[in-house]
Amino acid sequence: MSAGRLIKHPLRLILCLFIGLVLAGCSGNKSGSDGTYTVKRGDTLSKISRMTGTSVRDLARMNGISPPYTIEIGQQLKVNVSSGAKKSSGGKTAKVTPSSAVPQSSWPPVGQRCWRWPTSGKVVLPYSTADGGNKGIDIAGSRGQPVYASGAGKVVYVGNQLRGYGNLIMIKHSEDYITAYAHNDKMMVNNGQSVKIGQQIATMGSSDTDAVKLHFQIRYRATAIDPLRYLPPQGSKPKC
Repeated sequence: MSAGRLIKHPLRLILCLFIGLVLAGCSGNKSGSDGTYTVKRGDTLSKISRMTGTSVRDLARMNGISPPYTIEIGQQLKVNVSSGAKKSSGGKTAKVTPSSAVPQSSWPPVGQRCWRWPTSGKVVLPYSTADGGNKGIDIAGSRGQPVYASGAGKVVYVGNQLRGYGNLIMIKHSEDYITAYAHNDKMMVNNGQSVKIGQQIATMGSSDTDAVKLHFQIRYRATAIDPLRYLPPQGSKPKC
């Protein structure tokens, strides 16, 4: 497969918006203009990577951090100033819609669509509405563990070009919904491929992150919404 290639118009516009919103959602807790970031409670290298646009590998290398990548509150980390949400075109900063474009009060009702868990495991980092917070859920597991399509749809992105997300798969389910599956090891689908709910699409890995896990998002009209609000109880089948 050709990593990072998008299938052609009109999905290209949707995917560009998705990527822009991811960057916007990660930019609320920006690094300083001097290229440093101060570690806050709840931060991990993976989370800081998504917020600053600096890969986990670069964060570890630049700051002399070795496995298991322990960091402390108040610690000053070096980050890449020129990366992340400040990517520009023609010298101008790209403008994107904030991740809160659809307010929580307007999120779709539970049960409107049928979703299943993309994998099994403990949720180690929940969804957050805070600026710079996690715009999905992080599910811990073991390397090689199956990752499944949370709903039926068409694969619209397979690649690793979005820094901080590693090997990423995105599936379009309708005009309103896209799901994202990040940090995969082996990716088992191609751009443009139709998938069924529960079909295996990847194996769990640790690409561009500090631990084996799946970062999973549900996006409604390009806005990240809390997956735990819509997924059935873990271990049970969706009632639809």
